Amino acid sequence: MIELQNPWWFDEPDRDWELFDKLTYRLRPGWLDGLSLRPFSLNFVVGPRRVGKTLGIKLLIRELLERVKSPYGVFYFSCDVVEDYNGLLEVLNEYLKVKRRKKLGSAFIFLDEVSLVRDWWRALKFLIDRGELRNDVVTVTGSISLTLGRHFETFGGRRGSGRTVEVMPLSFHDYYGLFYDDFFPSKAEEVFENYLETGGYLAYLNGTLKVEELVGFLKADIRALDRSTDLARELMGALLDKAPSPLSFNSLAKAIGISPHTARDYVELFEALHVLLQVPYLGGDGKVYPRKERKLILRDPLIARAMGLWTGKGIDRAVLYEWLVQEHLRRKFGEVYYYRNSHEVDAIAGGIKVEVKSGERRGRYPRDVRVLAGKDVPAFLYSL
Repeated sequence: MIELQNPWWFDEPDRDWELFDKLTYRLRPGWLDGLSLRPFSLNFVVGPRRVGKTLGIKLLIRELLERVKSPYGVFYFSCDVVEDYNGLLEVLNEYLKVKRRKKLGSAFIFLDEVSLVRDWWRALKFLIDRGELRNDVVTVTGSISLTLGRHFETFGGRRGSGRTVEVMPLSFHDYYGLFYDDFFPSKAEEVFENYLETGGYLAYLNGTLKVEELVGFLKADIRALDRSTDLARELMGALLDKAPSPLSFNSLAKAIGISPHTARDYVELFEALHVLLQVPYLGGDGKVYPRKERKLILRDPLIARAMGLWTGKGIDRAVLYEWLVQEHLRRKFGEVYYYRNSHEVDAIAGGIKVEVKSGERRGRYPRDVRVLAGKDVPAFLYSL
């Protein structure tokens, strides 16, 4: 398996490189620049399935092979064929033997979809504590948030210069760049209509992903985490019924007949799977109130389509507009909030306050609140 997954050791091309070069729509992911390539580093790359994590890693490997003295100094392994941490430890020890045999001082090690391996963190922690990886750069990817089950905290003080990078579907700015180099309002409207259909998934845009496959991946991950897919679907349906209104765990629980604790557990599960984002309430005093109702948003138009397909629920265009503004502001500033009193502000981040209207502007808002009509949304998203 090791030899098959590292064809560059034998001066052979990787299949993913060949597929990438044939794609109609392609780009080098900007998130690659967020990784640390200085030994010792333990990088975490998290994001939903089919968002391009593997392809991005393979493109980085192609670049690294131009810099390293030996191709054996770059190691890739897809962990979906490994059952538990013992199997992962065996794979890593086999590579370390190769590294010693080739007299390599350092290496770039990539472990793809490691979160699918039971207790994966034990293998890495063991090798790090023994100093076996002290001169290497280790990058692990996962579709299930690596913070799930407190695994993230087990590496406190053991990550060196490592960083955590979240990979999400393309922003509207990057998506627009696939079609045009400069911004033109009329073209932005056309591209935005396409974006609402395809989301930021390059795989869908290139015809290598179907929307129903996203549902299948999500259900598989939910089962892997010993949760009920039926209950998850009911909760998602209740969420879509009430969107975009603020919700409490109590109201969600009551809608489907479960406890508030269970509702919270499933909301946090969807969040860990990068499907959903919680938008908390920010008071007029500038304080965040985590106990107040929060907005629950879906993070990409294609994810929203998949959830609508799964639950049999429709999603209004106005709701998608609001979700997109909230998600893009969160990506830009790392946080996003909402406010509601005599007037509502859908998104607050980085000193920006935005209220989204699907039609034309109505009502009066404070001067510091930017009110976006539907036609204004593409330009606003592009500007972030």
